Amino acid sequence: MRVCGVVLAVVFGCSAALAQDGGITVWKNGVPPGGITEKKDFGDHLLEISHRDADGKAELHKVKADVMVIQSGKATLVTGGEVLDPKDTGPNEIQGSGIKGGVKHEVGPGDIIEIPPGIPHQFFLAPGTQITYLVVKVVKH
Repeated sequence: MRVCGVVLAVVFGCSAALAQDGGITVWKNGVPPGGITEKKDFGDHLLEISHRDADGKAELHKVKADVMVIQSGKATLVTGGEVLDPKDTGPNEIQGSGIKGGVKHEVGPGDIIEIPPGIPHQFFLAPGTQITYLVVKVVKH
């Protein structure tokens, strides 16, 4: 896995609202000022916080890489393989019912994950658990 300096600065160099001053963006304590559902689009990359309390769908982003930093909770992340029952959900975005032939990764707080464009991925959570993570979506040219 590769470490992205912007991710480390946003997550570990901050301490609870958005401060945009001096040419930088800071989400204090890792929380956007508009709450966990706020997204910040910078054109070539996007910042968002994702929270799950149930399994996700299989996803594949054709032109965006996902860089994730797990803030709390644990999950199994399945990557690679083939998206089952693929459906176009937006420009260059595919979702499906699952993944065939993927690799399982146990992830938890502090883990940094980079998923290149074109790699299927899906989160699975044990019953009664949840996971929260920062996502930096990077447009690949």
